[in-house]
Amino acid sequence: MDLVLDPPRGVAPIMLGMTLDEAVAAVPDGWGAPRVWREPGPAKACWDLDHVDVQALVEGGTHVTAIELWWPGECRTSSTRVLIEGDEVFTTPAEDLFRSAAARGWTVDTSDPEYPVIPGVSLGFTRQTSQEAEEDADGFPRHVTSVLVGGPDYYDFRYEERG
Repeated sequence: MDLVLDPPRGVAPIMLGMTLDEAVAAVPDGWGAPRVWREPGPAKACWDLDHVDVQALVEGGTHVTAIELWWPGECRTSSTRVLIEGDEVFTTPAEDLFRSAAARGWTVDTSDPEYPVIPGVSLGFTRQTSQEAEEDADGFPRHVTSVLVGGPDYYDFRYEERG
């Protein structure tokens, strides 16, 4: 199965702006039954697609504000591919993934190297793990461990602090 990131709209069939119930209803039966949390804290629905964790997040309010996908984990493979513009997010080395994004004209902000973002598009990545993983020369996992699709202003808070 391929999950294609469509920033800043979502990851079909889950789209930003849906209610949590709409997101759950949009997902095909082949994804299995979701785990749904409504309280306490942010509401979310989660699916496990052959070790790729997919989360529809409602961070305040009543509508999906972000969709986050998590790497299967060390020594696990998955038949589920997470794609952005043809690049496989979890198997393409992070530096190559970011170089491809920059070649598309996207600004890649690695000022926080554990949490790089592509503002405006709006993608955020995690480059840390508690598991044993191949590291790059700077000591970060060679591949990203999660990717988040948010709305166009999702990462604006990072730039407001810089003034």
